[in-house]
Amino acid sequence: MPTVVSEITYEGQLAEKLALLKQQGNYRYFLPIKKSAHNHPTFDHITEGGKKTIVNWTSNDYLGMSVDTEVIAAFTDAAQQEGVGSGGTRNISGTTTQHRTLEKTIAQLHQKQTALLFTSAYVANSTAISTLARAFPNTLILSDEENHASMIEGVKLSRCEKRIFRHNDMAHLEFLLANTDFDRPKIILFESVYSMSGSIAPIESICELAKKYNALTYIDEVHGVGMYGAHGEGVTGEQNCLDKVDVINGTLAKSFGCVGGYVAANETIVDYIRSFGEGFIFTSSLPPALCAAATKSIEKVVENDRLRQHFHQNVKILRGSLLAENIAFEENASHITRIIIGDSKKTKEVTDRLFHDFGIYLQPINYPTVPKGREGLRIVVTARHTSAQIEHLAKALKRVL
Repeated sequence: MPTVVSEITYEGQLAEKLALLKQQGNYRYFLPIKKSAHNHPTFDHITEGGKKTIVNWTSNDYLGMSVDTEVIAAFTDAAQQEGVGSGGTRNISGTTTQHRTLEKTIAQLHQKQTALLFTSAYVANSTAISTLARAFPNTLILSDEENHASMIEGVKLSRCEKRIFRHNDMAHLEFLLANTDFDRPKIILFESVYSMSGSIAPIESICELAKKYNALTYIDEVHGVGMYGAHGEGVTGEQNCLDKVDVINGTLAKSFGCVGGYVAANETIVDYIRSFGEGFIFTSSLPPALCAAATKSIEKVVENDRLRQHFHQNVKILRGSLLAENIAFEENASHITRIIIGDSKKTKEVTDRLFHDFGIYLQPINYPTVPKGREGLRIVVTARHTSAQIEHLAKALKRVL
């Protein structure tokens, strides 16, 4: 008798997995919003019942540079002159004077010889890490256990051996280094500000170990650049380690209010990534108008330390308001404010009530972004939030929690 082959129900299997995700409370819902360049950080939520003004507490536009009038003007002027797209990869007509100027500005910010633009900091991490690691024979990657998904992706793409060290644990990192051949190529991966826990890396200690055991250092500064250091160089600058870290990864999409990512390093490292990194070579370049806007944004942030100070003052006001309402949050040395709820469904219930009853937009932070049992809220205050908005948030949280 002929063998009966069951037909694979592709769509049915996918639907089952999506249903399970919803049942577990980890399904991600999008909320289309209409941003306001004049009323940031509020936005309008439009439904059949009308329009409702919502205060956004999730945006990584920390300094409000996406709505800065001079940044918008730089974008508009460049778009009028050069159009809205680059028209090619960096190798094929996609390198403009705007790209060169922005890369020079980034290099100066981090006090490095040069920089290289990518379409996002995620792509910059995955490409730069995998490309560098594959450049040397038998490379060992040492990675902090709380590193971002983009860094983990870079490690996977490299196909190199990896060892995970406990978060910010210098004794464990040194143990792993000491038990590795001194002459074996090694790259230490870590972040300056960890986006979920809000902890800050001991950069100088990591660099000392790297020097002692002959390793390269690679830092992700996406949540640090613009907000830390005398001129927004990031935590690396604040800890006086700009000349000690080999490769700095950063973003244009947070404190600078644009989009795109980059790495900054010496000319040899950057040229190697430029020449061999598939994630750079085979993708269209950023629009020149966006580069013009990012350059103007960086210039303004570098010059305006008062804006940085105001941002950190708002962080203090937020935490003081939460304490006044007896709302527990995780203490840390950065600007990341986390409230742990520990259950994905309850977290979604909390954010739904805050939205519908109080006009407050927060999104659940669930697995796999955080480990199971660590679900909760991540509150992102910006330089443009008012004291009244912060007080309203604290009182609403008190009632809902």
